[in-house]
Amino acid sequence: MPQPRPQVAALPAYVPGARGGDGPTPIKLSSNESPYGPLPSVLAAIEAGAAAPHRYPDMTAQALHARLAQACSVMPDAVVAGAGSVAVLAHILQAYAGAGDEVVFAWRSFEAYPILVAIAGADAVRVPLDASARHDLAAMRAAITDRTTVMLVCSPNNPTGPAVHADEFAAFMDAVPPHIVVVLDEAYGEYSRDPLAVRGADLLAEYPNLLVLRTFSKAYGLAGMRVGYAIGAPQLVAPVRAVVTPFSITEPSQSAAIASLDAVDELLERVRVTVTERERVLAAVRALGWDAPDSDGNFVWLPAGENTAMVVAALAALPTPILVRPFAGEGVRITIGTPQENDALLAALPGPAED
Repeated sequence: MPQPRPQVAALPAYVPGARGGDGPTPIKLSSNESPYGPLPSVLAAIEAGAAAPHRYPDMTAQALHARLAQACSVMPDAVVAGAGSVAVLAHILQAYAGAGDEVVFAWRSFEAYPILVAIAGADAVRVPLDASARHDLAAMRAAITDRTTVMLVCSPNNPTGPAVHADEFAAFMDAVPPHIVVVLDEAYGEYSRDPLAVRGADLLAEYPNLLVLRTFSKAYGLAGMRVGYAIGAPQLVAPVRAVVTPFSITEPSQSAAIASLDAVDELLERVRVTVTERERVLAAVRALGWDAPDSDGNFVWLPAGENTAMVVAALAALPTPILVRPFAGEGVRITIGTPQENDALLAALPGPAED
């Protein structure tokens, strides 16, 4: 029988957040989704965009690129959009990493990183987080070799929550050789309230080797529509654009993203509610005894260690199951839901001594 490339055969499985099955409808706090449905204006745009499914979408999503450029105060050729930020990152790695190259990232961080690196044919270099569940940027700098072509920085970090600070990121960028592409993954950036947190868009003019990665899946509530993008210097973006799968962003998805940008003030009010709830949930889980790190995303992290499976099972066994995201032997990531969903979580969540 035909055999796949060794890198493909050895791929780790991506574990999505639990969805539930037969039985009571669960409270789903497992996938870092927005708990709120589309705004009426966005839903209308989706419906209008779906009116001609027998036609191909705009292959290069020109209107979306133009609207993103306007929102980000850059030129359209400084933007590359794709079918979710995961796809855009895959295209970045296609363009800048291959056999014999190394891609450096913190660990634990976004679970797709090692998978996408392996698919590109490059070697993943994992650098442990520090004791506060934050990126150790000094250790990441020390991990650079003559094979390093790309470095990934997730801020706020998924699944642990802390943001990278602007001063430490600037020092990091100053130390990274300019031929190495640095991807700052800001999938949760809209939820950030840390006044010291890095804001990637502010640094693009200073660092031509920087790409800032963003998504419509989280704060914009379009996880099912699959739209993400990156911004950076046009000469850095052009090779990524060259490998984007044609027609990969559907017409309804393009329409939804543009409508969301037009309704950004309404959407960010929802983000404000989630941030308020995040601070409430974080304080409550700490009061239960959990040593939860600071979070700048739409989730909190419980470092449950060997008790991870028991915490997850206890919540899933409730009459109305609560689904959270386990990372075996490490901890539990809990998405911030509606106030009512969060109340249910806090009423049922065991403390670390009760597992």
